[in-house]
Amino acid sequence: MFAPVIVFFIAFKYMPMAGSIMAFKHYNFGDGIWHSPWVGLDNFRVLFSTPATIQIIRNTLLLSLLSIFIGFPFPILLAIMLNEVKAMWFKRLVQTLIFLPHFFSWIIVAGIIVTVFSQQSGVVNELWKSLFGHSFAFLYHEGSWLAIFVSSGIWKEAGFSAIVYLAALGSIDSSLYEAAGLDGANKWKQIWHVTLPGISSTVVLMFILSMGRVMEVGFDQVFMLQNSTVSNISEVISTYIYKIGLMGSQFSLTAAIGLFESIVSLILVIITNRIARKFGSGLW
Repeated sequence: MFAPVIVFFIAFKYMPMAGSIMAFKHYNFGDGIWHSPWVGLDNFRVLFSTPATIQIIRNTLLLSLLSIFIGFPFPILLAIMLNEVKAMWFKRLVQTLIFLPHFFSWIIVAGIIVTVFSQQSGVVNELWKSLFGHSFAFLYHEGSWLAIFVSSGIWKEAGFSAIVYLAALGSIDSSLYEAAGLDGANKWKQIWHVTLPGISSTVVLMFILSMGRVMEVGFDQVFMLQNSTVSNISEVISTYIYKIGLMGSQFSLTAAIGLFESIVSLILVIITNRIARKFGSGLW
């Protein structure tokens, strides 16, 4: 049963790593990956001597860290709230509603966002005009665009991410809650002293894994929501790779920045894991 998973990771995760050698070559279709001229670190020098690259890396870190540190607690809170619901029909209904956005593509989600925040006829702008007497271009101001970007990611993925924490909550011994209740602990104290410690190892594990994705801001979300007005904050590594790699055919440069992205992610995972181990838990 595990064999298809192994084949998938070998074929689509490990074998493509050999293509990283393009970062050290001047790749062209005629010579292919292995026979293209070797240029050493020239591609990295070109990248990091370009001001736009530094801006793109900064944007990637900004969007990713905002999404992690603001969005990370939401699945935990959702899981804890769902765990406290006793009416099973209501619990199933809420679970279905909060899981559903995960299965929408970013094209659909972006269409909903553009419709809701439209300056001419959006629901939010209609309310804004009734309160302040004028409309506001939410998608064309950097501050509001950042807020929409982060909140849309939370709305789409928080419910589905809560599944892991719900599974962890199911493994907590119910006798611990009974003992806490006998000691006079109310519901809030039970959550603080029983629930949160019971899922702490899962929280740490998920946080370490999320730090490994710091440099991987989702292409679909950014590409569908960005516009030229907010390009100063919305141009990230994934969209840059698409534009100069696929559209501009500069494959060696994009391989270089992709390799840099992977190395930074690996370093962050190792550092986060070492910090977590000092507090008693870690990924390895």
